[in-house]
Amino acid sequence: MERKPVVAIVGRPNVGKSTFVNRLVGSRNSIVDDQPGVTRDRIYFDVEWQDKFFTVIDTGGIIPGDEDEIMVSIFDQAKIACDEADKIIFLVDGKEGVNPVDYDIANILRQSGKPVFLAVNKIDNPASLIMTSDFYGLALGEPIAISALHGSGGVGDILDLVTEDFEKGALQEDDKTIKIAIVGRPNAGKSSIVNALLNEKRVIVSDVSGTTRDSIDSEITYKDQKFVIIDTAGIRKKAKVDYGIEKFAVERAIKSIKECDVALLVIDAKEGISDQDKKISSIITEAGKGLVIAINKWDLIEDKKSNTINKFEKYLANEIPFLEYAPKIFISAVTRQRLPQIFEEGKKVYEQATKRISTGLLNKVVKEAYALNPPQTVKGKRLKVLYTTQVGIQPPHIVIFANNADLLKDHYKRYLENKLREAFGFFGTPVKISVRERAEGAGRSSKNR
Repeated sequence: MERKPVVAIVGRPNVGKSTFVNRLVGSRNSIVDDQPGVTRDRIYFDVEWQDKFFTVIDTGGIIPGDEDEIMVSIFDQAKIACDEADKIIFLVDGKEGVNPVDYDIANILRQSGKPVFLAVNKIDNPASLIMTSDFYGLALGEPIAISALHGSGGVGDILDLVTEDFEKGALQEDDKTIKIAIVGRPNAGKSSIVNALLNEKRVIVSDVSGTTRDSIDSEITYKDQKFVIIDTAGIRKKAKVDYGIEKFAVERAIKSIKECDVALLVIDAKEGISDQDKKISSIITEAGKGLVIAINKWDLIEDKKSNTINKFEKYLANEIPFLEYAPKIFISAVTRQRLPQIFEEGKKVYEQATKRISTGLLNKVVKEAYALNPPQTVKGKRLKVLYTTQVGIQPPHIVIFANNADLLKDHYKRYLENKLREAFGFFGTPVKISVRERAEGAGRSSKNR
């Protein structure tokens, strides 16, 4: 697939960059809030305008010279975005007028050598149009008045100018790309893992809990297999989540789980598994997603012996026995120890989650399991398994036709699931088992459970 043109949206904090991006994308993808510095990382979205497709980068607000750790990182992210971009839209605040920081940013953008388009935002009525003339002093060409909030003014005009030399063509999706969402509690090292995988400072890394607020997609190819790595906000306990930005960030992280193919649950090796990790794993399994458990910061474990990993695996087996089917990898984002296993295990789990078993084989395995260990009778009635078939993938969905759905108890369903895993693997993925009632000899089900 040909590379799409890249357009970076830059400007100082709180000028409406994320609102503008959401206007372009057509949905509430970037977090929008009145608090400056909400967008911290480079966030990429596909945009279509007049049958022209391009990638837009939403960046954190630039404050040149700010010494705050997070603000310096935001500035670095914006500079990298400018390096990546083919064109730049410089967004300024028409209500406030020209700010001294705008001049500093304009100087930086001129040095980039990239085409820069000046958009004066928050021009929400004709009376405020006069404010745009002040921005000629930035010496970046004609300022174009827009209202990102209402989609009015020159939004279409600036897009026409930016995409003038872009080629028309349909956006092609690669359906073999595997989406891996990096999830876990705050400060478990998720963003460090993403940066190490991409060999660049793709997302901001800091020891300040809750640094990542948006879910951020990054494309990468490993051994000819395309992946999308999704860095998500740390998911804290509900009672500890502040209303507003963080609440929305957590919702986005959960949404990313529901949209991914495989979730990489990151656990801090020093802290071990917590109740919140168990809660996150439940979200993953309930969503029917593939799962790889990554024990990060393994480099911090002292006095490693040959059986250290075995001991930790036994500890995990005791704490999360319901996730026995998920592969566990022991990694370090700092030393890059075993990081390729993320791709290798992720691909294996994806293959297991999309596996289809023939009806003949399924029936053979289930009938043998039934004969080996028939279910107990309930009030003189015994479950009879009539027929078994697979009806879906991601997760594998097995439907058992039986004489009475109420007779298939949870413990026996777990027994059948274990036998299916023994026979077919389904490693790293939940298995969904449904029951449909059918009278013996009948051809249509009457009850679904």
